[in-house]
Amino acid sequence: MKKKIHPNYHQIQAVCSCNKIHIFFSTIKNNIQLDICSECHPFYTGKQRTINTGGRIEKFKKRFNYSGN
Repeated sequence: MKKKIHPNYHQIQAVCSCNKIHIFFSTIKNNIQLDICSECHPFYTGKQRTINTGGRIEKFKKRFNYSGN
């Protein structure tokens, strides 16, 4: 590695709104605030809701009362 061309790495904390603290290394020197992390995001916690809105074909059939036969 060449000397004096790479940025310095600092250990920082990323604090989430759920009060979980993630510690990692970064080139920025300040700690950061997160709105959401993997501990509280619905996708990772299994609380995600999926809404089935139907596809284009179902919308067509509903709109024109088409039964398909």
